[in-house]
Formats: sequence, structure tokens, C-alpha cells
Amino acid sequence: MERCTTKKYTAVLFWLILVFPAAFAGVVHNGSIEGLVYHADSRELLAGASIRLEGAQQVSFTNELGYFSFRDLPKGTYRISVSYIGFRTQTINDILVQDGEANSIKIYLEPENINLPEIEVQSDPFRNLQAISALDIRTRPLANAQEMLRIVPGLVLAQHAGGGKAEQIFLRGFDIDHGTDIHIEADGLPVNMVSHAHGQGYADMHFIIPEFVQRIDFRKGPYYADLGNFSTAGSAHLETANALDGSFVKLETGSFDHYRLVTGLDLLHREDRQTLQRAYAGAEVNYANGYFDAPQRFNRINVLAKYNLLVGERKSLVASFSTFSSSWDASGQIPERAVESGLIGRFGAIDPTEGGQTSRTNFSLSYFNNISARTYTRHQLYYSDYRFELYSNFTFFSRDSIHGDQIRQKEGRSILGYDGKVHHSSELGKMRFDSEIGLQLRADFVDDISLAYTQNRSTTLETVAWGDLNEINAALYYNGVLWFTPRLSASAGVRIDQFVFDYEDKTTDTYQPQTVSKRLASPKLSLQYQINTRWQTFVQSGLGFHSNDTRVVVAQLGRQILPRAYGLEAGVVGKPFARTFVQLALWRLDLDQEFVYVGDEGIVEPGGKTRRWGVDGSVRYQATKWLFADADINYAYARGLVGGGEKEYIPLAPRLTASGGLRIDLDNGLGAGLRFRYLGDRSANEDNSLTAEGYFLLDGIVQYRFKQFDLGFQAQNLLNTTWKEAQFETTSRLPGEQQDVTEIHYTPGMPFGLRVYGTWRF
Repeated sequence: MERCTTKKYTAVLFWLILVFPAAFAGVVHNGSIEGLVYHADSRELLAGASIRLEGAQQVSFTNELGYFSFRDLPKGTYRISVSYIGFRTQTINDILVQDGEANSIKIYLEPENINLPEIEVQSDPFRNLQAISALDIRTRPLANAQEMLRIVPGLVLAQHAGGGKAEQIFLRGFDIDHGTDIHIEADGLPVNMVSHAHGQGYADMHFIIPEFVQRIDFRKGPYYADLGNFSTAGSAHLETANALDGSFVKLETGSFDHYRLVTGLDLLHREDRQTLQRAYAGAEVNYANGYFDAPQRFNRINVLAKYNLLVGERKSLVASFSTFSSSWDASGQIPERAVESGLIGRFGAIDPTEGGQTSRTNFSLSYFNNISARTYTRHQLYYSDYRFELYSNFTFFSRDSIHGDQIRQKEGRSILGYDGKVHHSSELGKMRFDSEIGLQLRADFVDDISLAYTQNRSTTLETVAWGDLNEINAALYYNGVLWFTPRLSASAGVRIDQFVFDYEDKTTDTYQPQTVSKRLASPKLSLQYQINTRWQTFVQSGLGFHSNDTRVVVAQLGRQILPRAYGLEAGVVGKPFARTFVQLALWRLDLDQEFVYVGDEGIVEPGGKTRRWGVDGSVRYQATKWLFADADINYAYARGLVGGGEKEYIPLAPRLTASGGLRIDLDNGLGAGLRFRYLGDRSANEDNSLTAEGYFLLDGIVQYRFKQFDLGFQAQNLLNTTWKEAQFETTSRLPGEQQDVTEIHYTPGMPFGLRVYGTWRF
């Protein structure tokens, strides 16, 4: 408690030091340069572009509406250079600035291949150090939904239920399950589901079509005031394009009866002196039987539509609609003894009737307004309708030797939300001060969330849990960045979250709704120093949290329902050589005691305190104009803290992970790549008596880009490695067994598979 209090008041003190200068910022009378940065082809505004004011040692970054400004400039002639990863750097000369006047310019950046020697190490403190993610999405095409999250260095995914269930996620010594300790957003929509039927933070990203993703920002640790629930190990924000360069149709087929059709239609491109209107629609149809003995019959349909209106170059309205529906069968996890005894093959199933169905429909409306050279606002309203039904069987005949142990988890959910902020810039003498205040509201209304024992998906044997729940989260946050010099900046903020949990248990005869509320403040503090145009260092600290399931909250009567996370990190980003980009970070993260709702059993279990520390290292290298190489190596030490100072292993916590590859992009349109993924052995239980085996995988891709047509071949598991994807310590009983056996259960990893695709652009 003393440590928590000290950290809290220290962070709040620094926060106040940064906040007060804004109140005394004076009005300046010199001139200014302001402008907008566009994609030259699509006319989409580019957020996060770097603009350097030559000779003045000043750097600005475009905001979410592509806007930038330099203020308090003495009368004279200036030159700026504009850079953005994946675009040709542009220099604008002879910009005349008069006293009391603003010189407004428009800049259109031309797309080009990555040129690492021209990239400077610069980052907006509000967006953090995202050069690596911007590089990766340009050099690593997203072939499927899993590739989207693998952009995050050190993040590992595992699928274990037929392709339709959300992936299991591992990051920074966490078995995050399906999203408990990583905050995921898509175009501002929350992906994580609170108090979900299967697991807390459940993050199903399958409503996103990879071909339309243009940007993936990741941030690690609980250091950011605009991120709340689940942002302990890190966060990922995906942005789909607001406009298309043109229309396209993509056909894909491959091993194991894989078929996929994707199309994007550029519907509207209207531009006049006052407005710019863009609209497009996209769709995906996906079917596969998979490599298991029992066909998966996996199918998914996705639809996306976006409309973007730019008014007077300062206001933007973005409306989007998306929907998806999916159903599948699954083989589930199988015990090692069943394969070793010959009862089933490696790709067989004990209960082939597992599987499920799910759907999600989203509406979003976002409004951006550059009110002045100093102030802009962003507002977003969203709504989601979500349906989920999952059938699983983990223990087979341990509980019921006659009918089996199959369970059904089911829910229907509506999500209403608002996310708004105001960003303001000012000066105090020679120092610049940027501040941001935001309000976030989210309400989840979940009907008939249930757990039941079933047989063959058709017969309900027993209802274990059934009820309605509501969960409301309101948050107010503030973040301020004070630039002491053009090179040194400090960021401090605080976030205040208010939760209201409500649950009605329908398994009881009487109406007895239970309601619990809780408030939590989370301070943040960081420093960032730009050594030169090639090196940057940073130190970050902050308190975060993830909420517990509503059913845990009411069961615990409001005790320990928002377990704390305490994070500290230091690192460096730089270019030791012109063609090499590196990032290195040393971090530590402690979590308080928590209680977990086990959705597969309908019970509450204590989680205990944990401590993790580790090292993240990333390298990006451009050997020539056409050859790229990258590597990420991540080490984490994770332990549970029990009484008396003892430590125990955290089941499935990743210890050593690595990924990387080579990429060739020739001017004649030929492209090729090799990528590897490595996950080391790790403990499967608290005493390390069982080991979850690691693996090394190699994938490859070859593609050729013609004038209007692309042809590509993708090989997965090139070495045809025999590996285990998802692994768990599980106690189960097979047909004919007289007692339970505890051992590793696993989902077999994909064998060698080949896919071919063709894309026609028109």
C-alpha cells in the first residue's frame, strides 16, 4: 500500500507541474505556418506525418485530420521538409511568414517504396514510437486476420477451436487468453468484450478484413491516459482506409479446401473547392474445411462500408458500417495419450461436435474539427450488436461418463459508446505545451449470458449459469506534454474510471439483481529525449488495470474487482547505421491479486499477485533498395507471488519469443519473402512439472505485380514441422478409462499448406 501511495502522489505531482504552465501561456503576435498533408493518389489525409522546420530545430506532427502548424515565427522566409514512411519526402522552399499572419499550405505526398536511409528517428509523444509498426505494415502484407496482430513485436497467437473462435494471445510474459491484458481497437471501436460468456476481454477480430487495414499502432505497457481497461501488457489500434485508390477483386484458394473472395469498390470520389467526398464498400467470403480429420466447415461473411466527408479542409465526418457472420465445427484440444495409444490420429477428435457461431454488426460516426491552429476536437459515437454461441468439450467424460462433458457458452450483447477529446497547444516562453482532455463512455447490455452442459449441440442437460448483466464504464482522462526544448519533452497524465456492474441471476426463483460500483484513478508519467536525428531515448511509468468479470464483482461484493498493474520501462530507438533501425526496451510489470471468473466452469478462482520483467529488441534493416530484413527477440521472466516470498511459475507464460524475415521487392513487380516464428518451451503449470513445447515455423510468399493484376503464392509451414499450437494442462477422462488423467492437451499445428491468390485492380 505504501508503494502504491508513493507512486500515485509522485505521478500526480509531476502531472500538476505540467498542467499549470498551460494556464499562464501567453498570446503571441508573430506569424505561423500551417497546413494539411494528403495522400497524393487517394487524397486521404495522413495522420502522424513528420514536418521539420529547417534551421529552427522544430518538429511538428500531423494530427488525426492531417493538420500541422508552427507558431510564433518571426517574420522571414522558411523551408520545411515533410516525411512519412512509405512516401517520398518532400521539401517546400521559400515559405513567406508575415507578422500576425498564417501561411496555409497543402502538401501531397507521393507513395514510394521504403527508403530507410531517409527516415529520421522522430515521434509524436501522443502517438509514441511507432516507426516500427509503420515500417512493418509496408513491408509485410497482411495475408490473414492473424497477421494483423503479429505486427506487434513479441506477440504470439494460437487458434484452437476451428478458426471461428478468437485467438489465444501471448505477450510480455502473459498468457492473455483471448484478450484479458491487451486493449484492442478497430477504427475506434472496442474489440474486447467485458464480462464475456467465454472469457474476460474476449477479442474477436474476425470482423476486420485485412486488405482494408492501412495502419496498426501498438503500444506496450500501462503508460497512456487515453487507454483504460485491459491495457496492461499493451494495446493495438487498427485503422482501415478512409478511401481506396481504386476498386479491386481478389480470389484465393489453397490446401484443405480453402476458398476466399474479397472485393473493394471505390463508390464515390467527388471534389470541389469546398468539399471532398469519398466512399467505398468491401466484402469478404471465406470457406475452409481445415486440416483436421473432421471437416471444420468454417464459413464467414464480412461487409464493410465507409463514407468520408472533408469540409473546408478543417472538418471531417467519417461514417462506417460493418457486419460479419461466422459458423464452424471444431476438433478441440486432444490429450497426448489418445494419440500415443492410437485411439485417434494427430488430427483426430474425441468430440467432433464442438464448434459455434457468432456475428457482430457495427455502426460508427466520427467528427473531426480543426477549430484553430492551436485546437482540434474529435468525437465518435458507436454501436455494436453481437451474438455468440460456442460448444466445447475439454474433459470429455470426466464429469459425466454417459453423456460427456460438452458445454455451451452463449450470449447476446449490445454496446453503446462515445469517445471524445479536445487537443490544445500553447507556448510558455520558449517552451511548447500540448494538452489533451478526453471523455469516454461505454455501456454493455448482455442478455441471457449462460453456461450449460449439452450433448451433440442439440440437448441441454443442465444449466450451470444464466443471467443478464449490464456493465458501464465512464472515464475522464488528461494528458499533457511539455517541450522543455525541441529535444526534451515530458508527458504526464491521469485517468479516472468509474464502473457500474449489474447482474441478475436467472437460475434463482426470485428477482434479486446485484449492483456494485467502483472508481479508480491511474496516473502516468514519461520522459522523452531526442539525442539527435538518429537516436531517441525514453522512460515511461504508469498504473493501469483490467476489470474483473461482472459475475466475479458481485460474487466478491465489490472487493478486488479492478486489479492494479504497475509498469516501468526504459528504452532507446535509433539508427546506428543509415540502413538500420533498432529499438530496445527494458520493462517491469507487477499485477495485484485478482479473482477470475472461469467461464468454462462457472466458478470464481483467485489469481494471485504476479511479477514480470523482460527485454524487447527489434531490428529493421534495408540492405538495398529492394531487400529488407527484420527481427524481433523478446525475453520475459514471469512468476506468481505467494505467501512468504515464494514464487511459482505462471502457466503458459511465454519466456523467449522471436520472429523475423527477409523481403524482396523488385522494380519489375516481383516480390518474395520468408518469415519465421519461434516460441520457446514454457511451463504448463505452477510447479513446472509439465512443459508446453515450443516450435520454430517458416512461411514463404512469392508474388508478381502486373499493371492491373497481382498473382501470389503463399506457403505456410514450409518445413512441414510437427508442432503443437495451443497447449494446456487438463484433467480429463477418455471412453473406457476408470479415472481421470492430468496431462498436456493440445491443438495440432497446421502442416505444410499452399495458397494461391490473384487480385485484379480496376
